[in-house]
Amino acid sequence: MTDNRSVGVITGVGVVAPTGVGVAEHWSGTLAARSRLGPITSFDAAGLPMRVVGEVAGFAETGFVPNKLRVQTDRWTWMALAATTLAFADADLDPAAHNPYDLSVVTASSSGGNAFGQREIHALWSEGPRAVSAYQSIGWFYAASSGQISIRDQLKGACGVIVADGAGGIDAVASAGRSIRRGTKAVLVGGTEAALSPYAIACQAGLGTLSTDADPATAYRPFAPDAGGSVLGEGGALLVVEDPEFARDRGARVYAEIAATASTHDAESPTGIPTDSRGLVRAMRMAVERAGLRQEDIDVVFADAVGERVHDAIEADAITEVFGGRAVPVAVPKTMTGRLNSGGAALDLAWAALAIRHGVIPPSVNLPDGFVGELDVVTAMRPAPQLRTALVVARGIGGFNSAAVVRAAD
Repeated sequence: MTDNRSVGVITGVGVVAPTGVGVAEHWSGTLAARSRLGPITSFDAAGLPMRVVGEVAGFAETGFVPNKLRVQTDRWTWMALAATTLAFADADLDPAAHNPYDLSVVTASSSGGNAFGQREIHALWSEGPRAVSAYQSIGWFYAASSGQISIRDQLKGACGVIVADGAGGIDAVASAGRSIRRGTKAVLVGGTEAALSPYAIACQAGLGTLSTDADPATAYRPFAPDAGGSVLGEGGALLVVEDPEFARDRGARVYAEIAATASTHDAESPTGIPTDSRGLVRAMRMAVERAGLRQEDIDVVFADAVGERVHDAIEADAITEVFGGRAVPVAVPKTMTGRLNSGGAALDLAWAALAIRHGVIPPSVNLPDGFVGELDVVTAMRPAPQLRTALVVARGIGGFNSAAVVRAAD
């Protein structure tokens, strides 16, 4: 490894997101700048203040999850199981062919199996305790996806779950890096989310950062002067991250290396907005320094992009301070999907790895061409044949700040 904080190399990408199921569909949809934001179709949302979300249309869980397991788990876990299958296939890694104690899984979750939980709570209050499923105690639980993946694929190394809202995907990668440095050969890492149930949306609506705009073309416009809030999405990504020597010995194709991660906490409010950008700046700078790089070595930033003006101003200030006014390209492809809670950072890591591999910065949609404020936000597919390093930024409700450096593998 290049640095003793290096996580490992990405050899497999499994995506279940509004942009597509599978890495090929996801990437082609991304480059075509196809926004998947639209009205809620999975239930009657008439009583909710928001109208636009990013749904994974046409996701067929029956192709990935057997009936016996489906009744025990939530849609969020179905997506995680599907993304795992896709990631292992993409990496050409069969877990059954390796020592199970050399393999592990770490996922991120911020809302758990909320639709499952909502259904069982409704059963409790309308029909009584005997109507509640025996699987309620495990179906909603934050660790359900990690546990079900570990059982199904026999991943018996150090497994776990990280709960840090939108920052969780990067923090899960940091945990995976620690396991790899201790001898684990490969870690299935990332996150998915399915927080589009009425209960989950009602909980998040109280934060005051969700857009109430009913027009998919204007509902989510991060960094724009008229930004009106976030749009929720579902799905995410799981990545196969391997020890470089293990990957080399088995002849694996490598997308990119996760060179370093860093995390800080604002320690100001459990739900409020921080008063300044210091915590975020520190996380970004530490990630770059731990990767053995300088700010001028970063070729693109994948922004957190809340879409709420105060949050956006804090992030824009942080980017400007870290890069000393240099107009580093800023990518916000999540404008096509909405913000995926704990699935968001994992999907951004996938986007970064694909961008480096293909030499293309993905577009941001529904934003004006040219600079947005002081930021060079990439609004059309931008060829970048010399692209070698990306900084992925993520924040979570309560003050979590995380950053990861992804770079071309040597």
